[in-house]
Amino acid sequence: LLIEPAEVALAQGLAAVQPQADAAFERGDHAASLQALAALKAPVDAFFESVMVNADDAALRANRLGLLALLHAAMNRVADLSKLADTRFLK
Repeated sequence: LLIEPAEVALAQGLAAVQPQADAAFERGDHAASLQALAALKAPVDAFFESVMVNADDAALRANRLGLLALLHAAMNRVADLSKLADTRFLK
């Protein structure tokens, strides 16, 4: 159910970098894992600029949310990114 070019690009980008990120993580090289995932910045930005995640079509919405869940899992495997916004951890 990948319809929009930006969601196709994000899915393809994630599929391409996930093995590299996972391999680096398994080696304990968390910096390299995050660096691999950083290649997704442009596809992620484009996705959020041009794709309506909460589409009226329930199957399409579920597919888009699933794609975002995969991205979230990949990113949070290396680091809890929600902590980056917490200034208590910036000392």
